[in-house]
Amino acid sequence: MANSFIGPVLGIESSCDETATAILDESGRVLAETVHSQEREHAPFGGVVPEIAARAHLACLPDQIRTTMAKAGLTFAQLGGVAASAGPGLIGGLIVGSQMAKGIALAQRLPFVAVNHLEAHALTARLPGLLPDGAPFPYLLLLISGGHCQCIAVEGLGRYVRLGGTIDDAAGEAFDKVGKLLGLGWPGGPALEKLAALGDAAGYDFPRPLLHRDGCDFSFSGLKTAVARAVDRHPPGALPQAVAADIAASFQRAVAQVLADRAGHAMAMMRARSPTARLLVVAGGVAANGAVRGALTQAAEAQGFQMVAPPVRLCTDNAVMVAWAGLERLRRGWTDGIDFAPRPRWPLDEPGMDRNAA
Repeated sequence: MANSFIGPVLGIESSCDETATAILDESGRVLAETVHSQEREHAPFGGVVPEIAARAHLACLPDQIRTTMAKAGLTFAQLGGVAASAGPGLIGGLIVGSQMAKGIALAQRLPFVAVNHLEAHALTARLPGLLPDGAPFPYLLLLISGGHCQCIAVEGLGRYVRLGGTIDDAAGEAFDKVGKLLGLGWPGGPALEKLAALGDAAGYDFPRPLLHRDGCDFSFSGLKTAVARAVDRHPPGALPQAVAADIAASFQRAVAQVLADRAGHAMAMMRARSPTARLLVVAGGVAANGAVRGALTQAAEAQGFQMVAPPVRLCTDNAVMVAWAGLERLRRGWTDGIDFAPRPRWPLDEPGMDRNAA
C-alpha cells in the first residue's frame, strides 16, 4: 500500500569493488552522485580481494557521503529515506554500507530500505528519462555481469521469476578471464572490447555453448577453455597483437551470439507467460559492451521486443540504481527494520521479495 512519502533518497552501494553514493529526489531525478572505483587497489592481485574491498569502503564512505550531500545541497534532516545494498555480494562491503545507512536512518529517524542488488539492476529501466513513458511491468530482464548471468521475468515490484541462468561462469567472469589470458590485466572486459575492435571476428571458430538448445540457460566455461587452448598454441610470452586481437574479436562474437540466442529463447518464454510483455531490459557490466548490445538489439527486434539498456555509466554497480530501488519501495510504504542482516546470497526470485506488501 502506498504512503505519503516525500523527500529525497540517499542510496549507498558497496556490494563489491565500487564505493558509491547517490541522491535522487522523489521524482527520481539524480541530484548528486559520487563513485570511487577500487581498480587500483585490486589490480595487483588480478581480481577483487574481499578484505581489501571492505577496508576501502570503510575508509571512503564517510567523506564520500558528506561530499554527495554537499553536491546535492541537502542536510541529512531533509532526506526522506536511506537505501543501501544489503545483498547479494561480498559480506564485508555489504556490512559497511548497510551499517552506514542504518546509522544515518537511526540518527535522523528516517526509513531504511535494504536493497537487493539484483533488484536494483532490474529496476534501472524504470528510471525517469530512459523510456518516454517509463518501463511498465511486466518485462524481461537479462542480467549479465561479472557475477551474474540470468534471465528474469519482472512481473512487478518484488515479483520476479527466474527463467534461466548460467550453469558455470558468468559472462563478465569469462570476459575477465579471457582478458587475463591475453595479458590485458584486470578488469579484462573493457580492455578486451578495445582490442577486439582491431581484430578479425572470424579469425577463430570458437564454440557457442548451448546454442539453439531449449530454454535460456548459459554456459561459458567451454568457450573460455577453447580460448586458453588457442593461446597455448603460441610460444610462451606476449602474444603478437594481431593474434591477440583476432582471439579477442572471435571470443567477443561468440559471447554476443550465445547471449542473443539465449535471450531469444527467453523472450519466447516471457511472451508465453505474459502476452503483453514486449520489453527486453539488459543490465549489468557486460551490457556496456557494444557488440553485445548490437546482437541483443537484433535478437529483440526478431522477437518483436524492444531492447533497452541503462546508460553505460549505470550498467556497472552504482548507487543511482540503489537509490531508485529504495524510492520505488518507499513509494509503496515498504521499509526494513534496522535489524535486517546483510546477505551474501540473496536470490532475486526468492519468495518474500515483496515482503512489506499488504
